Amino acid sequence: MLGSPCLLWLLAVSFLIPRVHPLAPEDVEEGEEDETPLPAVLCDYDRCRHLQVPCKELQKASPTACLCPGLSSPLQPPSPPRLGEVHVVAEESSAVVHWCAPSSPVQQYWLLLWEGSGAPQKGPPLNSTIRRAELKGLKPGGAYVVCVVASNSAGESNLPWAGGQGPEGTGSPAFGPCGRLAVPPRPLSLIHAAVGVGTALALLSCGALVWHFCLRQHCGCPRRVPPNARL
Repeated sequence: MLGSPCLLWLLAVSFLIPRVHPLAPEDVEEGEEDETPLPAVLCDYDRCRHLQVPCKELQKASPTACLCPGLSSPLQPPSPPRLGEVHVVAEESSAVVHWCAPSSPVQQYWLLLWEGSGAPQKGPPLNSTIRRAELKGLKPGGAYVVCVVASNSAGESNLPWAGGQGPEGTGSPAFGPCGRLAVPPRPLSLIHAAVGVGTALALLSCGALVWHFCLRQHCGCPRRVPPNARL
C-alpha cells in the first residue's frame, strides 16, 4: 500500500508532460526550402568596357547584393592588361587602341609606342576606368609597336620581353599587352605618286621624240634608191 501513492504520482506526471511527436519527412523538406540561399548575381562589370565603374562602387549602388570578379592582392604589381582592337585611321595618321583590365587592382594606365629601335614614347597617365586611347601623329607608311601598362601602389605590369629591351626581334604573345600596327600611306599620297610617275613617263617620251627628230635633221635620212637607177 505504501507504493500506491508513488504510482499515482508517476501516472499524473506522465500525463502532464507533453509528448514529443517525430517530424514527418514533409516537415523536414519545408524547413530546408525556407533556408535555401538566394542564387548569387554577378555585378554588371565588364573588364573591356570603356569608362567602366569599379566593381566595388557597383556593389554599393546595387539594390541587391552582387558579386565582383576576383582580384589579386593590392600589395602585388598588377598583371599585364590584354590589348584588344587597334583601329588605324590612315586619313588622320592616328590609331585608336582598346584594351581589357587585368584581374588586379589598378590605379592608372599608360601607353608605350615604339617606332623601330630605340626608346619608346610614353603617353600620359590614364585613370582606372579608361579602356580606350588615341595615338596621334603617326607617320603614313610607318610601322609601330604599342603596349599598354597598368600600375598600382605596388608597381607596374611587366612587358613580354625581359630586361627592358625593345620589341625588335621579339614576338609578342597572343592576348598580351602589346601588338604591332602599320599605318598605310594616305590615299592622296598614292594619287600624287601616280600623277608624278605618269608625268615623268610623259616627259621622257617627249624628250625621246624630240631627240629623235633633232638627230634626223642633223644627220639626214638615207634616201631610198630607185631600182632602175642601179642598172
